[in-house]
Amino acid sequence: MRARMKSPGLQVDDLRFSVLRSTRRRTMQITVERDGQLVLTAPPQVGEAQLRRFVQEKRFWIYTKLAEKDRLQRPVPPKAFVDGEGFLYLGRSHRLKLVDCQDTLLKLAAGRFCLRQDALPDAREHFVRWYSERARIWLSSRVADYQSRMDVTPAGVKVQDLGYRWGSCGKGDWLYFHWKAILLPARIAEYVVVHEIAHLHEPHHTPAFWLRVERAMPDYLQRKAWLAEHGIDVEGI
Repeated sequence: MRARMKSPGLQVDDLRFSVLRSTRRRTMQITVERDGQLVLTAPPQVGEAQLRRFVQEKRFWIYTKLAEKDRLQRPVPPKAFVDGEGFLYLGRSHRLKLVDCQDTLLKLAAGRFCLRQDALPDAREHFVRWYSERARIWLSSRVADYQSRMDVTPAGVKVQDLGYRWGSCGKGDWLYFHWKAILLPARIAEYVVVHEIAHLHEPHHTPAFWLRVERAMPDYLQRKAWLAEHGIDVEGI
């Protein structure tokens, strides 16, 4: 059973860390979240002085990562939901067409997203609902493709808004994915799937974790790099 607890935060000069203690960890690890939050995970017995030394050793890496986050988190204009506006689906942009009459409020037909005029006040909600349902079906299919070759049996797939995370591995071996994953190119969304499946074996980003990812997806580094650089581009809905 995974035991994890949150400790008081740690301030080192201008760097502020959330500290998580885990009995599963044998080493310390720093994570820079997509929103720039710093998380320091460590075994329970590691004292504050040792934590501070570890941070000092990693300062250059931390500042480099924070600079990358700042560059990538450029503002993305929200959608206006007007005729001709582009909306992504599995990496391809489809133009929006506002229509007076159709059988559903929103659908993708003949390469266009068609939205009924009377649905316009709640357009974003309709898109999120449409994307979420397609994401559940598509991602579940990809999980089924990879689970046997990665020797795991997930409890299932859930799609929801995960904030700054593309996916997570939850209690009871459930796999969670952000609904925006369906906006990514298929090969990149597939990397997100493999990444989370690997967490069913290895909860942390250890060398063993990345080896599992590489075995399932030999070109994962290129896909990972694409996601880091271009992932922000799908967040303007």
